[in-house]
Amino acid sequence: MRQALLIFSKEFKDYFVSPIAYIVIAVFLIVTGWLFFSTFFIFDQADMRRFFNLLPFIFALVVPIITMRLFSEEINVGSYELLLTLPVTFRDIIIGKFLAAVAFAGAILVPTLSYAIFISAVGDLDWGATLGGYLGAILLAGAYAAIGLFASSLTRNQIIACIVAMVICVTLAIIDQMLFFFPQTILDVITFISASAHFNNIAKGIVDSRDLLYFLSVAFLGLYATHLSMEEK
Repeated sequence: MRQALLIFSKEFKDYFVSPIAYIVIAVFLIVTGWLFFSTFFIFDQADMRRFFNLLPFIFALVVPIITMRLFSEEINVGSYELLLTLPVTFRDIIIGKFLAAVAFAGAILVPTLSYAIFISAVGDLDWGATLGGYLGAILLAGAYAAIGLFASSLTRNQIIACIVAMVICVTLAIIDQMLFFFPQTILDVITFISASAHFNNIAKGIVDSRDLLYFLSVAFLGLYATHLSMEEK
């Protein structure tokens, strides 16, 4: 685990060396801030629900950008072979990179706490539901990061890795909005695989074991698939 934490520390610091990280943070805050506050005063409701409603789709676009370089860059420049000569295991590398991606996604969310502080100053904010929303956001980021890590392990091209991860994450984010395309007999299955449906439950302050199991299962499958992919290389 110590090796995984060392890799986590290196990868997390590397995010802040690249200008892409600051661009991602700035674009995320501008887009979510504009979409949230443009309707906040219209609805006149002191809650963060509309902000959290945006996250499944926006994270489906942002998290793949965060994860796209994690393995693709290493494979492309040849540093992955050098990494394997060090006393680390596949598990250490994957967990370290995964934790760094989730931590960076969490860092992006930190400035949005100012939204909650502002709302609590002008109204009666439900902090329980708000904290539930942030917990759900971290779980959502973890699931998407595992998918992004897997996509990054498939190719040396970062753009292809980003697109593959976006397609999968966006599908999970919006599939519950396309139920009319599917036969009645499989609607329950389609609803269950929807990331938005599970996230929205947690964002309401309802922490259900089925929602937690969903996000943990997606993250596990993504990381396990990454492990299998890297073993083949």
